[in-house]
Amino acid sequence: MRIGNLSGRLAILNDGRAIDVERAGGGRFGSDPQAIYQRWAEFAAWRPEDAGEPWDRSALRAPVPRPRQVFALGLNYAMHAREAGLELPPTPLTFTKFPSCLVGPDAVVEVATDRVDWEVELVVVIGRAAHRVAAGDAWAHVAGLTVGQDLSARDVQMLGSPPQFSLGKSFPGFGPTGPWLVTPDELRDPDDLAIGCTVNGEPVQSDRTSSMLFSVPETVARLSAICPLLPGDLIFTGTPAGVGNRMDPPRYLKPGDELVSTIEGIGALTTRFA
Repeated sequence: MRIGNLSGRLAILNDGRAIDVERAGGGRFGSDPQAIYQRWAEFAAWRPEDAGEPWDRSALRAPVPRPRQVFALGLNYAMHAREAGLELPPTPLTFTKFPSCLVGPDAVVEVATDRVDWEVELVVVIGRAAHRVAAGDAWAHVAGLTVGQDLSARDVQMLGSPPQFSLGKSFPGFGPTGPWLVTPDELRDPDDLAIGCTVNGEPVQSDRTSSMLFSVPETVARLSAICPLLPGDLIFTGTPAGVGNRMDPPRYLKPGDELVSTIEGIGALTTRFA
């Protein structure tokens, strides 16, 4: 199942058609894309009879617009850690992106500083509350997956000693997500997906999510061992090698650039910069 946010209304997207969930269910479920995660098990078992109608991609918004918690992992791909000249972390390096930074799959984002960098990431959406969950049970707590960009102002990120990451990664628009949520059963292997991004058509990142040091199940287990994960929470699972600040010379996003982020079986989101 593919779940979309069409101009603020929850929809199921299928074969080029969109089913408005509130109308198709006769009010059984509401129209709010965020609220459905509180009733995820019931919703996932529902099969609407409505065939849907054509829809306009320009109506797509962030599939999870108002999560209560947004977790993010650093250095979760070995090659990314190596390009940074850092040791592999023994445990997930966790920070947060503040929810106000989230935007949808076709956003125009202001270049907040002259050192804004890209980081394509697989984003996990929690569908069932998880606290002290074993890795073997973790997928049962996941509603689905989407594509994300952990845009980062490297100058702000590295301020201070020690530095703190969250503010430099939370300017308005610094959390593009989309284009929709895909449930794990739609994917051949949700633990092994091609992931990459291009800047102005030039490939800059390319890997597979099976390269993650901490897989989706292990990440859910490690985070939920400490923090209860709530329905509708997001987890940005880290980025592969190929970020701009590790190029020689470093390369950063500029007004007029177009960033396209793609994950196999899920889709692509396009971010333009102003």
